[in-house]
Amino acid sequence: MFVQTNSVQAVKAYFKERLENQFSESEMKAMLKVAICERLKLSSADYLLCDSNLLSESDLLYFRSIVKRLQNNEPFQYIVGQTEFFGLELKSDSRALIPRPETEELVEWVMEVAAPENALIDFCTGSGCIALALKNQLPKATVYGTDVSKEALELSKENANSLNLDVSFIQHDALSDQLPSTLTEQSLDIIVSNPPYIPELDKQEMQANVLDFEPHLALFVENDNALIFYKAIASQAARLLKKNGLLFFEIHERLAFETKEAIEALGFVDVEIRKDLQGKDRMIKARFASSN
Repeated sequence: MFVQTNSVQAVKAYFKERLENQFSESEMKAMLKVAICERLKLSSADYLLCDSNLLSESDLLYFRSIVKRLQNNEPFQYIVGQTEFFGLELKSDSRALIPRPETEELVEWVMEVAAPENALIDFCTGSGCIALALKNQLPKATVYGTDVSKEALELSKENANSLNLDVSFIQHDALSDQLPSTLTEQSLDIIVSNPPYIPELDKQEMQANVLDFEPHLALFVENDNALIFYKAIASQAARLLKKNGLLFFEIHERLAFETKEAIEALGFVDVEIRKDLQGKDRMIKARFASSN
């Protein structure tokens, strides 16, 4: 047996022994809690008292499999098949990016200005995390999500169904000149997007758990056209938004001012850049003032 005993405490010791050079202690504790609570169907309170609980051979093999997959750089969220975003438990797998904490900050910013019965859309929705978080916070709002990937849309719909949230997900290429189906001009109050924005050149700076497992379609853009999605979505936003409607983007920290200039060139005003909790330029808000 690969552990000294078949207790939860022994599994915790195994995690630390095999993964301490790869993850911080806080990361290991967080992963252990999720994995053990999910596998053994424990509450957070039960988890505090479970060290002496005995595990079956099947349980032990499950936890050993998790360690091996983590050693292979597979994201923990894909291994356990779930992640938390803005208080929601979402299904997570390789069909879409894993939601990041900075994207929660983007949702918080939208919530500062959104009205209860607004109409909103999330371009490049992926797992549906932004659209679903907004619908959960604004139950009377009309919320849409779009993505070019059929696989990502399947995941977003599965998440909507499991959470019982009424969001309309539409297959749509954000780079298209066409508006998303069922939507008409000047019909939306808010548009939000976390589109692909990482230049191919940045791949050399990224960790293997992202490069080897998360969908590149949702991550990367060509080095010489890094703002392609912002320009395309802002162009569609100029047609979709009502007068004084708002556009929100998550952005590349090194391209904040270039993104601001591109949005302003398409008729948006009051463009504001906001830093995330790490002090990086990570979000933009803009107002569309045209009455046409």
